[in-house]
Amino acid sequence: MTVYRIGVLYGDGIGPEITKATVEVLEASANKAGGVEFDWVKLPMGWEGIEKHGDPIPQVTKDELKKTHGWLMGPHDSAAYPAQHQTNRNPSGELRHVFDLYSNIRPAKTMEGVQSVVGEADLVIVRENTEGYYCDRNMVIGVGEWQITPDVVVSAGVFTRKAVERIAHTAFKMAMQRRKKVTIVHKANVIKLGTGLFLKVCREVGEQYPEVAVDDFHIDAMTAHLVRRAYFFDVIVTENMFGDILSDLAGELVGSLGLAPSINTSEDQAMAQAAHGSAPDIAGKNIANPVGLMLSTVMLLDWLANRHEDRRLIEVARTMENGIFQALAEGAKTRDLGGAASTTEFTQAVVERIAR
Repeated sequence: MTVYRIGVLYGDGIGPEITKATVEVLEASANKAGGVEFDWVKLPMGWEGIEKHGDPIPQVTKDELKKTHGWLMGPHDSAAYPAQHQTNRNPSGELRHVFDLYSNIRPAKTMEGVQSVVGEADLVIVRENTEGYYCDRNMVIGVGEWQITPDVVVSAGVFTRKAVERIAHTAFKMAMQRRKKVTIVHKANVIKLGTGLFLKVCREVGEQYPEVAVDDFHIDAMTAHLVRRAYFFDVIVTENMFGDILSDLAGELVGSLGLAPSINTSEDQAMAQAAHGSAPDIAGKNIANPVGLMLSTVMLLDWLANRHEDRRLIEVARTMENGIFQALAEGAKTRDLGGAASTTEFTQAVVERIAR
C-alpha cells in the first residue's frame, strides 16, 4: 500500500465545510479504487493561523508542507484579517511565492446536468503565477508598489523571459495532449514592452511545437470572445492578473464559479485550490458548493500520478471525478446551481455514486 502525505489547510469562511467534504469524497474514492492510502496532515492557515501562531500562514505550516506530496488549500478571507496582516501577501500568494508555484491551471468545462451560459465548452486557462501585475509577489524582496506622495502610487508589472518560457512550455505541452491549439492573451498594443515580451516569447516557444496551432488576442477582446464562442478555445496562456480575471469569467460561463477548479504547481510541488473565495456570507450554513475544491483535488491526483508514475492514483482520480459528474447529472445540486442540496447532502450523493 503506497501512502501519500497530503497537507490540509481548511482556511476561512466556507473553507472548513468544503475541505471536509473533499477529504470525505477522496477517502471514499481511494477505498473504492484500492492500492493508495492518504496520510492527512492538518495545518493552520487563515484565522486559525492568526489565533494559534499570530500569522495567517505561519512558518510551521510552510515547513510541514515541504514534507508533503501536495496539499489542499481551502479559501482564505484575508480582506478581514487584522490591519497588521494587510501589508503581507495573503496565504495563497505567500505559498505560491515561497514554493515557486509558477503554473496555475484552471479548466472550464460544461458538465451534464449543469446549465451553461455559453453552450458546450472545454478549455483550460494556463496562468503565469509568480509575476506580471501581481505586485505582492513579483519581487524577490519587497513589494512592487510605491506611494510617491499621498496622491500618487506607482505599481510595477514584471515580465521575465524565464517565467514566460516555462509557462508557455506548460501550455504547449498541455495542448499536445488535448486539441493542439494555444491562444496567447496579452495587451501588446498598449503595454508594448511588458506584455509584448510575453507575446514574443510565447510565440518563440510555440515554434518548438509545430503541431500546435497558435493565435493571440488582446485581453479586452478575449473577454468578448469567451462569451461569444467559448467552444472555440482549447488552451489559453496568459499573465497573472489577466489569467485570474479570465478564469473567473470562464468558470461562471460554464455553470458557476463554485464549480471552478485549479491547481498551482512547480516542478516538484502542487497545491489544489478552488478558484473561488471564502464566501463569508454563507459560511457555516451548510449550503456551499464543494465541487470546485473536489475537482481541484482530482487535478492534484493526476499531477501526483504523473510525477510518481503511479497509475493507481489515476484510478482514484477517475473514480472521484466520475462520482462528482454522476451526482450532478442525476440532479444533486447545491443552491448556486439551482438545486436544494446542502453541502453534506451533495457530498453524500457523490459518495453513494462512488460506492456503486
